Amino acid sequence: MSRAAWLAGTLAALAAGGAGYRAGQDGPALAALAERARAAVARQAPAAPAPSGPVVYYRDPDGKPVYSLSPMVTEDGREFRAVHASEDVRFDGEGEAQAPAAAGRRVLYYRNPMGLPDVSATPRKDAMGMDYIPVREGEEEDGGGVTLSPGKVQRTGVRTEAVARRAVGRTVRVPGTVTLDERRIAVVATRSDAYVDHVEDVTTGDRVRKGEALVRVYSPEINAAAAQLIANPGFDGARRRLQNLNVSQAVIAEMERTRTVPMAVTWGAPRDGVVLQRMAVDGMKAAAGDTLFRIADTSLMWVLADVPERDLAGIRVGQDATLRLHALPGRVVAARVAAIYPQVNPETRATRVRLEVPNPDGALLPDMYAEVAIATAPPAPVLAVPDDAVIEGGPRPVVLLDRGGGRFEPRPVTTGAGGEGYTEIREGVAAGDRVVVAGNFLIDAESNLKAALRGMAPGAAAGTGAAP
Repeated sequence: MSRAAWLAGTLAALAAGGAGYRAGQDGPALAALAERARAAVARQAPAAPAPSGPVVYYRDPDGKPVYSLSPMVTEDGREFRAVHASEDVRFDGEGEAQAPAAAGRRVLYYRNPMGLPDVSATPRKDAMGMDYIPVREGEEEDGGGVTLSPGKVQRTGVRTEAVARRAVGRTVRVPGTVTLDERRIAVVATRSDAYVDHVEDVTTGDRVRKGEALVRVYSPEINAAAAQLIANPGFDGARRRLQNLNVSQAVIAEMERTRTVPMAVTWGAPRDGVVLQRMAVDGMKAAAGDTLFRIADTSLMWVLADVPERDLAGIRVGQDATLRLHALPGRVVAARVAAIYPQVNPETRATRVRLEVPNPDGALLPDMYAEVAIATAPPAPVLAVPDDAVIEGGPRPVVLLDRGGGRFEPRPVTTGAGGEGYTEIREGVAAGDRVVVAGNFLIDAESNLKAALRGMAPGAAAGTGAAP
């Protein structure tokens, strides 16, 4: 007997009972009739299947939209109802509302209950004895999307975030080495053969001022030029010869004033700085060009850093940078990009970038190791999503759009610059769209499974799926 016929018979019996009552039957007879009707309903109603599977969450006993992952009670002390895996339905009630309608739709195929890419044209069980799940008309996913029940969404920890416009900047972090500014290094040397007569009390590491006496040298060639200058006061050639021998203007003026030829000429520091090297020794012979002292001005230092070529697009001369040095813990030193060298190292695929760093207190020393952070210029705001929202690995990057109600849609996108945890999206999404930032790989796997099932559905419908 069909459900409609059974309902009609029940209603007829109730009507007959009511008529008998109106005809004069007493109350006990009507109560007995009602009891028989309830018994008939109990016999005809299909028994509800017992819940199976693990408890996935707990819901309010009154059906209110209140859920919990652990047991809890209401304010009046009633326990929340446990929802098992077999009872997992949509939070908005669509699962129950669509159940009667689903009964009248044609079954297209049956899919594996464990989510494996296996379908069958007829009902069957898997190796664990679980029934295959029927897929009816209207339940197929379109456009590669996927619909998940709220229980599954909750278990997988899916989180979403809105697409918004942001200034996607990035900080390039590379190692660097402190070096001397090549333009601030000077060497003390004679331009003729000479003998060191006396070295002042100056040694490596000492700071000297410009013009401070360093060494006295005797040079026959310098003495000959000095004698010619004194003998011919108006002869400019003698003065020019002394200048070519690198004799200072102060020493030449002293010769002209005293009209005497000194036995030794004093060489002074050419600039303020630190003595990096002292080669002069009392009594030594120095050939023309030999280095006697090497002095460097350390008030401004260089830092050389090798930047990978993939990061060069964001580096510009004049950009600010910061340094952290192991020798100066807790101190952040400001720097500036001064030059980008015009070649890429073929072995490291990196380009050298030079930074200038003020060093007034002399704390930075040559060959110190530095951690360089170069802040790229802040660009105009662009559409951006968190890095975790972008799924790489295919022909194009993909994000998962949240369509609401547990529906998710994979969307190919074109990415741009990235930095500080965000990636620019140039094409594929609009401002305000919500993208999945956690649990997206599980949803993507589910979407790929749905696509595989749809691809296998025609064969399954044709009877290619074999029953066990």
